[in-house]
Amino acid sequence: MRAIAYSEFGGPEVLRVVEAPVPEPTGAEVRVAVRAAGVNPADWKMRSGALVFGEPKFPQFPGSEIAGFVDALGPDAHGHAIGDQVFGWARSGGYAEYALSSALARKPEGLDWADAVALPVAVSTAAKVLDMLKVQAGETLLVNGASGAVGSMAVQLARAEGVVVIGTASARNQELVRGLGAIPTTYGDGLADRVRAVAPHGVDAVFDAGQGGLPAAIELRGGTDRIVTIADPAAGELGVTFASGSPGPRPVELAEQVAERVLTGEFRLPAPARAFTLEEAALAQREMEHGHGSGKVVLLIN
Repeated sequence: MRAIAYSEFGGPEVLRVVEAPVPEPTGAEVRVAVRAAGVNPADWKMRSGALVFGEPKFPQFPGSEIAGFVDALGPDAHGHAIGDQVFGWARSGGYAEYALSSALARKPEGLDWADAVALPVAVSTAAKVLDMLKVQAGETLLVNGASGAVGSMAVQLARAEGVVVIGTASARNQELVRGLGAIPTTYGDGLADRVRAVAPHGVDAVFDAGQGGLPAAIELRGGTDRIVTIADPAAGELGVTFASGSPGPRPVELAEQVAERVLTGEFRLPAPARAFTLEEAALAQREMEHGHGSGKVVLLIN
């Protein structure tokens, strides 16, 4: 099968299309014939060597989000049948024609591959942080970076639970944030004052999905309690909790519910996907690393 691999840390140019064995599922694993693979910040950080887990072994095969058809089942796999349309979290090597997973949601008919593959990381990250913040109906949550993939998902999940959400974004994305159900405001200097103007009783929690908003968040909260960031690894210097992308239980059922809501229009993705072919993986990672466009970066695989 065709797959993307790299044998050294470096820039996008280290990514190569290689011929690799088709993986065989064991235990509860499922093999997926991949139609779309998500490209995430963690992918280029691992490729560059900025994010390393344990002793690196090469070649490495990037990609943690996949959508496609169930192609084979491990002996202990249950809940899926050959030919099912699914999306979820790859064990590794999602940039490939085939990949293994043990956490797959059913893709609704009518939801395209690019939209489905935009959901796993965004749903799991947003749900994890909202759980850490313990936000409840009637509380007010500030989401920094509300127009991004994770931020927009956090807004919608919180709103679905009856939480009042204030979302920061650039001036051009104010209406997008409003359409997600949040009260929009711009980020940057004066953020704390702008938030106070729309939330005179204060905010109960802060989900930071965009760098630069932590000082204002601390000012608004009067301390670091109930502030979590996924964007600023230097948060520890301020005493703020940093939520890493470390593996944990995958919210498969929630992902299925969100997919249905996206299909019906109850939930929305912040922008159309930016699609590349498998052979354009280096371009896709360069876009993710340096681009400023909206929309999920995905690889579409025939």
